[in-house]
Amino acid sequence: MSPDRVPPLIDAAGYREVEHHFAELLHAPSLFVLQGEAMIALEAAARGIGRPGLRALNLVTGPYGEIFGQWLTQQGVEVENLVVPFSRSVSPEVVASALSSGARVDVVSVVHAEAATGVVNDLEAIAALAHDAGALTVVDAVASVGAEALDIDGWALDVTVVSAQKALSGPAGVTGLAISEAGWQAMSSNPRAPRDSVLSLLDWRERWLTSDHRALPAIPNHLETLALGAALAQVDEEGLDGVIARHRTARDACRRGVRALGLALWVDSDVEAASVATTIAVPEGVAADQLAAAARAAVQGGLSPALTVAPGPLRSRALRIGHTGARATTADVLSAVAALGVGLGALGVTCDLEAAMAAVLADG
Repeated sequence: MSPDRVPPLIDAAGYREVEHHFAELLHAPSLFVLQGEAMIALEAAARGIGRPGLRALNLVTGPYGEIFGQWLTQQGVEVENLVVPFSRSVSPEVVASALSSGARVDVVSVVHAEAATGVVNDLEAIAALAHDAGALTVVDAVASVGAEALDIDGWALDVTVVSAQKALSGPAGVTGLAISEAGWQAMSSNPRAPRDSVLSLLDWRERWLTSDHRALPAIPNHLETLALGAALAQVDEEGLDGVIARHRTARDACRRGVRALGLALWVDSDVEAASVATTIAVPEGVAADQLAAAARAAVQGGLSPALTVAPGPLRSRALRIGHTGARATTADVLSAVAALGVGLGALGVTCDLEAAMAAVLADG
């Protein structure tokens, strides 16, 4: 490779600048950037806080909540998994009831928005209930940041994991964490918290956050960090509120179009529907992969990336339109709904494609 083709690197000062930009964008001064994708940061949070003697209320509205509960259990935490159908959010009333049952709760963990199922939880209300009960809040906001309102400091969230990989149209290889003083105290007092490990958040605190910021405690993902900086600059141009509004507009247009096709939305309640993805129940007698293949044949050049079989436990029963990041536009939603309608017709399922197109383009 010739010298002029060598990719640019980023030093500690440049890294700190990107980190500060991310923190400033989210109005969360405590936010720092960890090397690695979001699952590493989420497991690091679980391992950092989890220890025998703690009790956790883990809210499960999708597969990511399930995994977090498993990590806590492996650390010796007594975990109560509050599981709801993956087509619903967990209501604050149910959380309040669980927290007032008499048993002490030290940690409340929740996924803000589920990209896999298309559900969003009322994080502001849940966080307030957790703090009233004296519990730490641990939040997976990977899919929600940039698509839903998220006030890390205002809602007094203790451990929040965010990433630019979805609604912010950024890279997956670096992850933001915002940790309150109470969150750090919980980790510092935990003898089981990882040290000298890729999962050690305490190492990052000591070697980076409370240091002179001259040297990173790990080899940075240079290109991923530069890509994060570029993504944040793009968000600045549109404004974070504008990005969130665009995702909401795409979600609403998508839900109108799907309903006009005569299909059932996996998340029936509009208030519980996430802005990053819309999941659709396939009609009786139709397999999800069969409908996806029919829709793929309807789109020149292959299946629109916005329309896929739903992941995980829903893959045999549902499709997902991912109006996320750069694809959170009416045009992308229109393309996905059109492919879906043509695919239905190819399988002999009656639908009104013209009405669906009009519904997508309506003003709401």
